[in-house]
Amino acid sequence: MGFLPFTTKTVEAAGTSTPSSDNLSVIDDGNLQYTAAGGKNSSKLTYQEASGAPIESKSPLGYSVGAVTVIFLNLSKMIGTGVFSTPSTVLDGAGSVGLALFYWVIGFFMAASMLSVYLEFTSYFPSRSGSEVVYLEQSYPRPKYFFPTVFAMQTVLFSFSSSNAVVLAEYLFKLADADTTAWKEKGVAVAVYTVAALLLTFNTKWSLWLANAIGVIKLVTLIFIGITGLVVLGGHTPVKDPLLNFRDAFSGTSGASVYGATNALVKVMFSYAGYENACNVVNEVKDPVKTLGWSAPAALLLTAVLYILANIAYFSAASKEEILNSSVTAASLFFEKVFGTSGASRALNVLVCLSAFGNLLAVLIGQSRMLRECGRQGVLPFTKFWTSTRPFNTPLGPYFVKWALTVVMILAPPAGDAFNFIVDLSVYPSNIFNFLLATGILLTRRRRQRLNFPPSGYRAWTSSVYFAILSSLYMLVAPWYPPSTGADGGDVSFWYATYCVVGIAIIAACGAYYYLWIKILPRVGKYELRQTLISVGADATAHKLVRVPRDRVAEWDREHDASGRVRRRNPHGDGDEKDVVTEEVVVEEVVEKEV
Repeated sequence: MGFLPFTTKTVEAAGTSTPSSDNLSVIDDGNLQYTAAGGKNSSKLTYQEASGAPIESKSPLGYSVGAVTVIFLNLSKMIGTGVFSTPSTVLDGAGSVGLALFYWVIGFFMAASMLSVYLEFTSYFPSRSGSEVVYLEQSYPRPKYFFPTVFAMQTVLFSFSSSNAVVLAEYLFKLADADTTAWKEKGVAVAVYTVAALLLTFNTKWSLWLANAIGVIKLVTLIFIGITGLVVLGGHTPVKDPLLNFRDAFSGTSGASVYGATNALVKVMFSYAGYENACNVVNEVKDPVKTLGWSAPAALLLTAVLYILANIAYFSAASKEEILNSSVTAASLFFEKVFGTSGASRALNVLVCLSAFGNLLAVLIGQSRMLRECGRQGVLPFTKFWTSTRPFNTPLGPYFVKWALTVVMILAPPAGDAFNFIVDLSVYPSNIFNFLLATGILLTRRRRQRLNFPPSGYRAWTSSVYFAILSSLYMLVAPWYPPSTGADGGDVSFWYATYCVVGIAIIAACGAYYYLWIKILPRVGKYELRQTLISVGADATAHKLVRVPRDRVAEWDREHDASGRVRRRNPHGDGDEKDVVTEEVVVEEVVEKEV
């Protein structure tokens, strides 16, 4: 059934602005209620469970994301420092050059299968940014607010980019050929991340253009390495035997352990992380189903081809033993072998620094939208802080949180084991959520079919979805397999799977927080939580959870629909809305007084 738009006079009187939603209707499905609303970025309606964050009919962040920006948002997040530094680790885990190259192909198919899941979700919710925030919220709407709460808490806790900032600082010192200490690197890491955050703070459109420009440099860098590798294979460089590693490419494969193979695949997937980044800005894309439908896969395919060509280039310039035993990265070794040591390493360090900085920008853009969407769900305190785009029409609150947490995680952990542990810890929960997303798309399909919702315009192959489920499950189970060197023989000096246990424990703690906040405290305090719709300036809207005393719950439910909108009605039937507004203000004031 549908409801008339409600008045915004309640907002002014009660100090809470409530947006109008003329095109919003509520569809009752028993235990679940769905809304159908449209955004100006798409001709398709977004059908979603009513407890989800409201549709912003006009994006407060604008519509500056086109196909080119989609490509470079994804490409810039994928291409950080991984492709320059991880090939030696992948080779060590795989045991052979042939298998190492094969892992990069496997990684592409794993990433592509998960991307198809993201794109189908995008077609269902074309006017919602935030990717996983939205997709988990809608895939698992019950228990009510469980996944929004758990994912929001986990997202806030892990919303730091300290590892990338520290790596960038290390390369800056190499570029300057200066002596360094751990604290010097930490100081430079804080400085470069602060610069990155400031560049994005004041204007969304210009910040996206800056990210695109650095993305072009990344693309040109990898194309240059790939072409140079082909020239090396042709025998036109000082490299004496460029085909050495390819004559018996799979030699050493039998010596690879399960732990080594898994660790290699984890590093490959780390390098592909970011294929979904543009899904975080969907509501800023005009016609997102069509635009992302071709540009996101194009970015992933282009990146995969360049990764494989870069690895071929590395293996053509240096022997397997040189790559494994070198004190420099595979890319640095490649430049030294091909161009000599004069200015080659310095040139490479410039390119790697730009690549790492572009990665910081791309991650900050994507994750800021995720944090903002978490805030719009109403499950985090200080809703306006997370949701408001004032004064620069940018997500200033999320930018600040990411900056603050990144600074803390740069300065607090010591170098070595603790730092590596935190990096691994931030990865494992994402594998859990990937598995839930891949299974969640099947649940969402079933609900939409039962409710007879119209086709969305994109549907992933079912075989691709099942491959995503199996590959995500593998990434969850395989890290538990012990290394051949013993329980303390992993990347850290303590038990190899500690990060898995801690990652699960943090998610469990978030679940305990949910149970305390949603179940126990309302029971003790004799109130129930209800969501209300608020406006936080310009076109930004959000849900806010409020405490309604039990003796007022029935009245609240009469006054509000499932999405939290106030029902506009006139009990006198005389066309005068004044009494209606007054009655709505009373309800709002009673609730706020009891909180």
